[in-house]
Amino acid sequence: MTEVATARRSRITPEREAELYEAVLALLREVGYDALTMDAVASRTRSSKATLYRQWGGKAELVAKAVRHNKPGGFADDADTGSLKGDLHALTLRSDDCEMAQNSALMRALGMAIHDNPDLLSAFKEHLVEPEMAQFQQVLRRAIDRGEIRADNPAIEYLPHMMIGAFAARTMLDEQPPTQAFLVSYIDAVVLPALGAPTT
Repeated sequence: MTEVATARRSRITPEREAELYEAVLALLREVGYDALTMDAVASRTRSSKATLYRQWGGKAELVAKAVRHNKPGGFADDADTGSLKGDLHALTLRSDDCEMAQNSALMRALGMAIHDNPDLLSAFKEHLVEPEMAQFQQVLRRAIDRGEIRADNPAIEYLPHMMIGAFAARTMLDEQPPTQAFLVSYIDAVVLPALGAPTT
């Protein structure tokens, strides 16, 4: 049964999948999560609702995967820059300023829905939060192995909080979207000193 289900899910081509995700994100920006329906997605993408449910199971999974698809690719093991500062800068610079502004607006639109909808929260943890945490852990392990930071530094467990917090707070406190320049300067002024890492 699992093989049959996998075969069914694989019928959509990568190009068609990307098209569907773009339509979902467009609808999210237009109406928000609560008002987005599978009927609307089916109509916008000229798909059947049955296909959407067969492929993604429901709205929460579809939205989480669409947001994940919109993010830049993973930070590969062979992308080691040789320093914690370089690695954190590289993670930040994967998205340009326009993409960051779009992602910031999208996350604000989804913020309340994520906390009010257990299915959406679970899907976001699986497809966005956990992969991001794994990337941060990979970067930190390299920094510890290089001797740049101490493994017992209590700030280590707060690295994701610092990075995500800066991204989210930029709009709320400064009324400006997050930018590459802002996040890079934040890394140098706040994150690296907190971790006891070299800033040069």
